[in-house]
Amino acid sequence: MSYRGLLVALGALVVALFAASLLIGPAAIGLRASLHALVTGEGGPVVLVMREIRLPRALLGAMIGAVLGLSGAALQGFLRNPLAEPGLIGISGAAALGAVISLQTGLAAAFALALPLAALAGAVAAVVLILALAGPRGTALTLILAGIAISAFAAALTALVLNLSPNPYAAAEIVFWMMGSLADRSMTHVWLAAPFMAVGAAMLFSLGRGLDALTLGEDAAEAMGIRLGRLRLVLILGTAAVVGAATAVSGAIGFVGLVIPHILRPFTGGRPSRLLPASALGGAAMVLAADVAVRLIAPDRDLKLGVLTALVGAPFFLHLIWRTRRAER
Repeated sequence: MSYRGLLVALGALVVALFAASLLIGPAAIGLRASLHALVTGEGGPVVLVMREIRLPRALLGAMIGAVLGLSGAALQGFLRNPLAEPGLIGISGAAALGAVISLQTGLAAAFALALPLAALAGAVAAVVLILALAGPRGTALTLILAGIAISAFAAALTALVLNLSPNPYAAAEIVFWMMGSLADRSMTHVWLAAPFMAVGAAMLFSLGRGLDALTLGEDAAEAMGIRLGRLRLVLILGTAAVVGAATAVSGAIGFVGLVIPHILRPFTGGRPSRLLPASALGGAAMVLAADVAVRLIAPDRDLKLGVLTALVGAPFFLHLIWRTRRAER
C-alpha cells in the first residue's frame, strides 16, 4: 500500500468510527432521528443526547487518540527507541497527580473545571522539572532518566494521597478517574483541551524534518543544520501540551502512543515525518474503536476506556519486547 493510500484508508476508518461513536449508545435512537437531531437541533431529548453527550465524547475520542499517537511517534523518532511512549517523560503522571489533588481537596466538586485545570497545572510543573533536570544540552538518556524520576515521584505522591484519604468516596472517585474514560464529558471539556492540543500538535508536526535527520545519528543531523537543543525543547513542550490536555479531560489512557506507531512504521518506510500523520490518524481510530467497544461489551457496568486499551496494549508491549530481544541475539 502506498503512503497516500494508507492515509486515505486511515482517514476513512476514523470517519466510520466517529460516526459509530455518534450512533452507538444505551439510548435506542434510530439513525434518521439521531442525524436529524444532530444537524438541525430539533427533536427534544434526542438533541440533548446527540449534542451534549455523544458529540463531545466522539470529538474527545478522536482528539485524544490523535495526539497520543502523534506524541508517541515523535518520542520514538527522537529517542530512536520503539519502546518509547508519551508517559515516558512523566507528563501524564504529573497531570494525573494534579487531578487527584483536586479530587481529594474537594476543588473538583466545588468548581466544574477544577479537575482539568489542576491536571494541566501538574503537566506544566512536570515540564519545568524536566527542563531543569535535563538541562538545555541534555542527551536523550538524560531526558529519559528525568522523565522516569518525575513519573515515579508523581506516582508515589498519588499513592500517598490515596493512602491518607479519609473519605472513601473521594478515594473511589480518584481510582475510577485514573482508569481513563470519556463518559460524562461535555463540550466544555472539548473547548478546554482543544487549544492545548492544537498548539502541541502543530509543534510536533513541525519536527518531521529534524526527526528524519536524526535517523542518521546526532552528528549527521547537526551537520545537516538541525539544532538538537531546539528540537528537544519543541518536543518536550509539544508533548506536554497534548498529553497534559488529554490526561486532564480523560484520565490515564495508556499504550496508544506505543502500539500505533509501531504498527504503522512498516507502512511509512521508517520515516518519522511520514509516521507522524499516520500515527495521529491511527491513534484516533484506536481510541474511537475502544470507546465504542466499552459501550458494546459492558453497557451497564461502565467499563473504563483505559482498562480496555491496557488489556489490548500490554500483551502487544510484551510481544514487542520479545521481538526486540530476539533481534539482539
